[in-house]
Amino acid sequence: MSGRRRLDWLGLTPEPERELPLAVAALRASGDRTAGTPTAEELAAAERRRVERLVLRGTRHCWLRYLAEVTDLVTGVATGTRTGDPAAALLAGEVVLDHHRMLIGLPGTGYGRTAADRTALESAVHALRTRTPPHPRTHPHPHTPTRTGGSR
Repeated sequence: MSGRRRLDWLGLTPEPERELPLAVAALRASGDRTAGTPTAEELAAAERRRVERLVLRGTRHCWLRYLAEVTDLVTGVATGTRTGDPAAALLAGEVVLDHHRMLIGLPGTGYGRTAADRTALESAVHALRTRTPPHPRTHPHPHTPTRTGGSR
């Protein structure tokens, strides 16, 4: 395909374009809400614009570089080296992992290039799926009725 842009990578699946902007925005969002910090809506809109630019004008290489950034966000949350919403990390991790697995059906080096990311994502997704929930309170909430005595 000399002189022509390869577009086969665009036909894999629409889930990354649909699912990633909101999840990635949640992962990029800081817990600190200081003056001048973008809102969650602004971050999501910026992420949607970035993905749109990549899909409409980017290359496979640029797309895979973006997905590598997402992989770093997901693995950081899974390992605890960065703060972030575990549900957003799980969603993003599953979407990128599915995408990377489908690369095997395309010509080129994409599948081989993403081997390390697939391994990291498999581990991260497993960790996020099996993460133990926060410990319940040791004392009941003051407004929660408690039952004592026998059952009815």
